Amino acid sequence: MSSESTRDRILSVLETDAKASYGEIAERADVSKPTVRKYIDQLESEGVIVGYSAEIDPKKLSGQSIALVGMDVESERYVEATRRLQELEEIEALYTSSGDHMLMAEVRAGDGDELGDVISEEILTIDGVTAAHPSFLQERLK
Repeated sequence: MSSESTRDRILSVLETDAKASYGEIAERADVSKPTVRKYIDQLESEGVIVGYSAEIDPKKLSGQSIALVGMDVESERYVEATRRLQELEEIEALYTSSGDHMLMAEVRAGDGDELGDVISEEILTIDGVTAAHPSFLQERLK
């Protein structure tokens, strides 16, 4: 058995294959199905697991563009601005960041023009958002 914790082994399986059944997770993590169920329930209730999703190759999507958008926000308006950003339907995921920008968002739209409109007409009109820098995703390599 691995020296890695049960929790870490279960999370590793889920990160590799979010569709894995409890039986598959149990086999790969070398634990019982009831143990998998217990840990997953606990991880979900603690907010460690916040959802399950499919990984998408943007190059193979027809009729949709995806961009990672770095955003800067005035610190005195940060809380309200992030709440408004979370409400935008086009923002698939929103993260705080310690890099070049305070926030990073995964933004999806029908095409590049529509994505530009989302940035200029939705994101940049939120009080406190001072900059939005998109990087369009082109092809998933891993």
